[in-house]
Amino acid sequence: MFSLLPILIIAFLFLASAIKVVNEYERAVIFRLGRILNAKGPGLIILIPVVDKMIKVSLRIITLDVPSQDVITRDNVSVKINAVVYFRVVDPVKAVIEVEDFMFATTQLAQTTLRSICGSVELDEILTHRDKINSQIQDILDEHTDPWGIKVTNVELKHIDLPQDMQRAMARQAEAERERRYKVISAQGEYQAAEKLAQAAEIIAKRPMALQLRYLQTLREMSYESNSTTILPIPLDLFKNLISVNKETYITKE
Repeated sequence: MFSLLPILIIAFLFLASAIKVVNEYERAVIFRLGRILNAKGPGLIILIPVVDKMIKVSLRIITLDVPSQDVITRDNVSVKINAVVYFRVVDPVKAVIEVEDFMFATTQLAQTTLRSICGSVELDEILTHRDKINSQIQDILDEHTDPWGIKVTNVELKHIDLPQDMQRAMARQAEAERERRYKVISAQGEYQAAEKLAQAAEIIAKRPMALQLRYLQTLREMSYESNSTTILPIPLDLFKNLISVNKETYITKE
């Protein structure tokens, strides 16, 4: 009985070190005597103690926060830009044997690519065409990380920190732009009103009675207001007929 106890203990330790469980979102890269075998999992895996070595690699999407980078744009504006990168391991074997630390390598590559792309464009393009910048960074990262078995799914510029003087200049520019739009709209309104007045003048010139109707309508609108002193201009055209009659009467009497 006592002779079997060491054997049972050794067997238990052997099984404990040989049996491994890999989760659904993981893969186990197996090395046997230093040579790569394959990526196994998920589920139960049996290893040979001392001979086999296992490295677990997660296949879930990894969120990488790229630290703020000091960037000088093409129009010589100094800004700080940070971003977020989403990627996942699609080939666990390459992620283990092609690069020493794929997380660190991807982080460094994302930082240098962010500085390179943002430094080659102007500030206005970074602010107004973020989707284009994101796509360029994603394409470069995906191309360089493909030999590592990594797929970059998305890149987003998260924050652009502008200097205070640049923020004030942009605020003045926006205010001037709004003032310009106001003046343009006001001028367009005056132009359209002048066109309508010119058309109305042509109609009144062809039909003089329209002026009298407009005069009476104005009197009606002014009569609605109370407690006000109203000065009514009377057109001389109303007295033409009366003046002509008086002249004829005066000449007849003489």
